[in-house]
Amino acid sequence: MLPPVARRISTIVRLIDCYFLRQGRRWASGAPPWRPAAILDEWVQREARPISLRQLTFFGRTLTENRLLSSANYVRTELPTRLAHRLRDMQTLPYVVVTNPHMSQVYELYYKAFETLRRVREIKTVDDNDRYCKIITETLQEHLTVIPKLAMGVIECQGLMRPEETDRFMNILLRSRISRRVIAEQHLALTETFHSPWHFPDAKQPQDPNADFVGDVFLRCNAKEVVEECSQRARTLAREAFGSARKLPKVELQGHLKATFPYILSHLQYIVGELLRNSIEAVVEKWGNIAEHPAPVEVLICEAPQHVIIRISDQGGGIPKDILPNLWSFGKGPRSHIHLENFVRVPKMAATMQELKPSLTSTSGIAADANDWRRPVDGSLSSLTYRPPDLRLGMGLPMSRVYAEYWAGSLELHSLEGYGVDAFLTISKLGNKNEQLSTRASMDAV
Repeated sequence: MLPPVARRISTIVRLIDCYFLRQGRRWASGAPPWRPAAILDEWVQREARPISLRQLTFFGRTLTENRLLSSANYVRTELPTRLAHRLRDMQTLPYVVVTNPHMSQVYELYYKAFETLRRVREIKTVDDNDRYCKIITETLQEHLTVIPKLAMGVIECQGLMRPEETDRFMNILLRSRISRRVIAEQHLALTETFHSPWHFPDAKQPQDPNADFVGDVFLRCNAKEVVEECSQRARTLAREAFGSARKLPKVELQGHLKATFPYILSHLQYIVGELLRNSIEAVVEKWGNIAEHPAPVEVLICEAPQHVIIRISDQGGGIPKDILPNLWSFGKGPRSHIHLENFVRVPKMAATMQELKPSLTSTSGIAADANDWRRPVDGSLSSLTYRPPDLRLGMGLPMSRVYAEYWAGSLELHSLEGYGVDAFLTISKLGNKNEQLSTRASMDAV
């Protein structure tokens, strides 16, 4: 006869086993099919070749056919290599996690892209490049739902992996996703430039009106202008959510307002936009209508020899104690069930955002077409940027830090509960830092 403590432990173990068994049966139909590992092993053995913003601009400074083809072949070898490493990472996850329907769908999207991209032969002509660009565009469009599916899968798999392992996995996958989209979209932008009227010597308009852009890289990104644009957008969203009668805090700028640096504009807009959204919403929720003029959100821009630092300070009451320990976690937290329900709405929002994007202009000055291979839209990122304030997803800050660290920067938050938050965004100013890629995957899948 077992003692009472042992019987209780035995009962708990049986309950846990039953839980895992039920989860496995429920998700078994979503398990990815078996595939031979030899081809994937071959690509996993290859090292990814990281690139810097300065190197990204090199191909487009004086764009020739040879440079365009060199860019195409770099992307041709890098995309399947980086996908192979992430597929191997997914193969090392616990089986019950991989059989989750959302995780399985991401795995299948990645494997389909890997099989398609690895079969592309050397690109020798401009026509070859144009056909390759069409393949890239179709792949990018198919992957618009990756972020929402990953997030839903991670939240549903709580308890099946240690939280630190889950967050490490998400950081690796998201950083790799950013890297693939950066090199792919940069090459598509260079191809568009190559076909532009002003690219040729006999063009009627010899001066490129977007000389500050080389592909998707903005050479003179001005922190002040980005903050002003993002604050206006955040205030507009807050006004729609809280009503026109609610007083909104002003965003006050000071410091080195002329600081410029090379950066990918959409990345900076996303990070700064998330921080300002959080600050404005926190101030509105704390102050309500008790003050005619709520405390402003203060933004300080500091330019150093090698970095630009943006500090965003608010008096929104700080971060609650129950949230602070899991601030940078993708799947763990007291409100994860709410985030899971909200993520169901995100894939629909991606389509909505793509319907709005054609009204914007591309770097060529021509209205962008959602079906145009030249300028694909990362609808999933746009959906997160333009989501209404009541759509809390719990991944704005973790994703912002992934984007900040991708170009060797950093994002830190200091909270004073009851008062407010100071956020510090550090950006490498010179553009000479390589993209911070994840470590290569293990050769052996468990």
